[in-house]
Amino acid sequence: MRRLSLSLILFAGGCGGAPEAGPLIVYTAGSLARPMRAALDSFSAESGVRYELESAGSLETARKLTELGKIPDVIALADEDVFPKLLVPMYTAWYVRFAANRIILAYTDRSGFAAEVDSANWWQVLQRPGVEIGRANPDLDPAGYRTLMVFQLAESYYGTPGLAAALEAVAPPRNMRPKEIELVSLLESGDLDYAWFYESIARASALRFVRLPSALDLGSDEFAAAYGQAAVQVVGSTVGETVTMRGAPIRYAFSIPVQAAHPELAERFAVFLLSPRGRAALSGEYLAALPDPDAVGDAVPDAVRAALR
Repeated sequence: MRRLSLSLILFAGGCGGAPEAGPLIVYTAGSLARPMRAALDSFSAESGVRYELESAGSLETARKLTELGKIPDVIALADEDVFPKLLVPMYTAWYVRFAANRIILAYTDRSGFAAEVDSANWWQVLQRPGVEIGRANPDLDPAGYRTLMVFQLAESYYGTPGLAAALEAVAPPRNMRPKEIELVSLLESGDLDYAWFYESIARASALRFVRLPSALDLGSDEFAAAYGQAAVQVVGSTVGETVTMRGAPIRYAFSIPVQAAHPELAERFAVFLLSPRGRAALSGEYLAALPDPDAVGDAVPDAVRAALR
């Protein structure tokens, strides 16, 4: 019965009546651009719904709502914590955790010391002269502040005082970009030797990468308490306001804004995203869909809540 009800929800309006006018407007984190486009393409092919997708760093995406007053139908971010700290309750009333990731160190065959860098010596290799290292802007993108968290955790893990500051210094502001996906082309062109971002991006881009110890990569529930010892202060919902982001296992989340123009279309897509077909589209772009997605908040639409069971 549940399968039948979800199917009816997803394709309501496709049979016997005109569908709600679109297009479906979706804002996503930069690292979600490829997985979300794959999911939207599948949804559009099955439902006939047109969509428009816009991606940026998750903090920058949130500020499109808080500063610019731009309201999408669906917003999907790389850090669930952005919702309660910047968007709830004025812009969104709930959110669903739906995917996971981990921070890695990406590189190519022509990167400096590519033949010897590994999960044990990476922090020493990065401090060698002439190595160019890129990272995302922490005030715009969770990959940016998560990179700084990795540095803090590494200082403790390797028992090396000052290591966090040293690793930040060798990845200077000139090598920062607004979102992590922009670092891929700089690696491929040879302008960077190494770059910090997510495993899903490295796999989708066929890049080599160092997988860090689980105690550092923000990818394991086992180390949640240890991750929480790392914290980074970033720009908040408006310029001049700051919020503190704390380390935690990486969780992606989505919501439907309270003033979304097409909430019914958004609910249909949310149901699709949580379905086997939606999860397969995400996994096809190397994003790890959670086996048991869950919701935060009391105002989750009935159709979305049903899809979580």
